[in-house]
Formats: sequence, structure tokens, C-alpha cells
Amino acid sequence: MKLAFVVDPLDEFKIYKDTTFAIMREAAQRGHELHATLQQGLAWRGGVVTANASRIHLTGEEHGTWYRADAPAENPLTAFDVVLMRKDPPFDMEYVYSTYLLELAESQGARIVNRPRAVRDHNEKMAIARFPEFTAPTLVTRREDLIRGFVAEHRDVILKPLHGMGGASIFRVREDDPNLNVIIETLGGCGARTVMAQKYIPQIKDGDKRVLLIAGEPVPYALARIPKPGETRGNLAAGGTGVARPLTARDRQIAEALGPVLNREGLLLVGLDVIGDYLTEVNVTSPTCFQEIMQQTGCNVAGIMVDALERQSAASRLSA
Repeated sequence: MKLAFVVDPLDEFKIYKDTTFAIMREAAQRGHELHATLQQGLAWRGGVVTANASRIHLTGEEHGTWYRADAPAENPLTAFDVVLMRKDPPFDMEYVYSTYLLELAESQGARIVNRPRAVRDHNEKMAIARFPEFTAPTLVTRREDLIRGFVAEHRDVILKPLHGMGGASIFRVREDDPNLNVIIETLGGCGARTVMAQKYIPQIKDGDKRVLLIAGEPVPYALARIPKPGETRGNLAAGGTGVARPLTARDRQIAEALGPVLNREGLLLVGLDVIGDYLTEVNVTSPTCFQEIMQQTGCNVAGIMVDALERQSAASRLSA
């Protein structure tokens, strides 16, 4: 296969933990051809969506230059067997514009992973609203009175913005918190921004579990991201420690319910966040944690991912 990755600058990769690198390495080991472009390398001209992409070659070095890049060349996205959108959030308007370009390329015959429209349609926090049977008590609103009422009802609550990532701007508040009003005002911009409130789940002490879905099927291990002492957030970016564990019965129930639904919509790779028995987020932009699970369990998650890409590519050729 000829694979194109839409990524952040390659020189910024932390290859010891980067999921995109793990996919690249697995694909290269199987003889697939790798290309990389930045978000700004995408263009629409002459009626065709193109990418200014470089073919890259992995060097095998871990502490030096891990890749060599050929001179960039302009190619239509239809020239690649698969285009993987692996640009990290934030999901800002430039990200949205990229999904428009990728969706147009899809209409011209390109195969995009994850499907651009599905990425746009699944805000990573709001997407849980489609599956209320698996969620803790949750409120989404700009109304400060409703947020205060939710805190009064549930007493111990997590407040977070809908656009956040990596645990940024997440607050744990209690009904007697003297800073409650100012936190609500600051987070919501005095009613200008939408806020999500969720009942605090005490099982966060055991980890915020990342459950991976690939082609609708759960990876058998989750990565429990355990908060550091004195911290509420388990995110690795916020100092959490990742511990790989087999899926619990509840993890598997959630994954098996959501997997086929999300896969049908074109979301080949999804990262579910589960705390205790509750679904808290559905990550679709650039799900991670492959390497941590692989290193701790031996489960070749990147291999499962490339298997799925190969199956899809073969099916696409047969139907052409």
C-alpha cells in the first residue's frame, strides 16, 4: 500500500510513545510505502485535492534522526491507497477546513481514515450523548444557573470545556467551593461558551481507561491512566501514569455496543475513555496509547491497525 499521513512536524515526534510512528513502523516492516504531509500541505486546485507530501524512509535509529525524507512532491490524494489524518488536536477551524478538503478528496475517490465527516460530527466530549445508557449524570449548557443547580444536586462535579484536550481546563468542584461562581464564569466566559458538567466518578483513582476500537473491534487491553497524587486528571499530558490492563466485562460491553456503530460511520480508529463503569469521551481525531499497551503486554496494536488498513484496501480493490 501507498500510505499518506497528515501529521504534525515529524521532528516533533516522540517516537518512544507516538502512536502514528508505531503505525508507520509496522507498515514499513510489511513493505508499505510511507508519505507524510503537514496540514498546510493540503490544497484544492484545478478541481483536485492534492498534498505536498514527502516519501519518508525509517532509519531504525531511536535517538538520532529516525527518518529520511525525499523532496516533497505534489500528488492528488487519490494517488494514495489510504490517507490517515493524524494531526493532533486542537480541533480548531483550521482542522475543520482540513476535513472539508479531505471530504472533497473522498468524493473524488480517496480513502480517508478516519472519515472526515464522521470526525466533524463527533465532538469528542459531546459524542457520549448518543450513548446515555453508558454515561454518568451529565449536563451540557451555557447557562450558569443550570450548572450551579447540577453542582448542588450532585455535590462533587467535574467541569470542562467541549474543545479541551490533554486534561486542560478541567475543574473538580464541590457545592461548598468558595470559588464555584468564578470557576463557572471563567470556564464559560460568563455564558459565552458551552460547558460540560459530569458527576465526579471516584473510580478515577484506579485510572481513566483508554479503550481502543479498531474496525469496530476492541483491542483486548486498555491503558489505565492513573492520576498522580493530589490530581484529579489521569491524562498522561497532565502527569498521569499509564498501566495496561485487560478489558473488564463493563469495558467490553461498552466497546462492543459502540464499535459497530462507529465503524459503520467511517471511524476506523476510536479511543473510548472509560472511568469505572462510565463512558466519558469518544476520541476520534488522533487516538493514542498504542505503544504503551504494546510495551507492557506484547499486544501488537499497530499490527491490528495495519491489518485493518490492509483488509479495507483489498476490499476496495475488489469492488473497484
